[in-house]
Amino acid sequence: MRNPDYHPERRLTEQDICAYGFSTPWDAPTIPPFPLRFRQVSLMTLAWRTDMQAIRALLPPPLEPTSDVVLAHISTMRDPEWIGPFGEANIMVGCRYPQTGEEGGYSPYFFLSSDMGVAHGREVHGQPKKLGRPVVEARGDTWVATVERNGIEFLTGTMAYKQKPSDIARLSEYFDFSTNINLKAVDHIDATPAIRQLTARRLSDVVVHECWSGLCTVELRPHIQAPVHRLPVREMLEGFHWTADFSLVPGRILHDYLRPAAQSVSSR
Repeated sequence: MRNPDYHPERRLTEQDICAYGFSTPWDAPTIPPFPLRFRQVSLMTLAWRTDMQAIRALLPPPLEPTSDVVLAHISTMRDPEWIGPFGEANIMVGCRYPQTGEEGGYSPYFFLSSDMGVAHGREVHGQPKKLGRPVVEARGDTWVATVERNGIEFLTGTMAYKQKPSDIARLSEYFDFSTNINLKAVDHIDATPAIRQLTARRLSDVVVHECWSGLCTVELRPHIQAPVHRLPVREMLEGFHWTADFSLVPGRILHDYLRPAAQSVSSR
């Protein structure tokens, strides 16, 4: 389902507005409907060890930390449907939802170079997306990942170019990042809380074309509007460069703060 095609003689109906996938402006929608296919995504994942207390400080209750490792996925989205090419940086920490024991990766910080991607991530998933400029590129014999906002490069990572073939499944040794958990917060126009949820989603139809790993470097620069430095680098672990296709599909409500006695059936 998606917005109806615009025609000057066709008026928008209440049925259109209430349908799944509706977005505004209705004749040029900002939020794309599910599913969305992403092709030939170039990802550089950086792993570093930080302070457990720093992770606890960023996790919303009732989530609990499962690891002292940070995974930063910096991506070049070469061919995503609807949105068009853009860059993305997803900073993740391992967590557990104690009510069910489910584990995943919580995103305290998220940066994109696409306004449509930011709007979709915030309005639908509840991801803390902000505009930024993430870039992954090969510079001679080195993969270089940078993330910039307000003209300030606040994350820089490097790893050797395609020296050691690897398996992306090794990333799960740090924590299960395949389930992305986010804190969704939306208010009504009268300033009362409308949505306060923990949401969860997994990518679908993932095809990994290649994967390489090796030692990495990670440098964080303090930035008041992109405070990834609050997860300080205590030990640089390793980097992964991988190329993949995947689909973005609907997720589920893991925890509803406004309905504590009526948790989503899908979270059980």
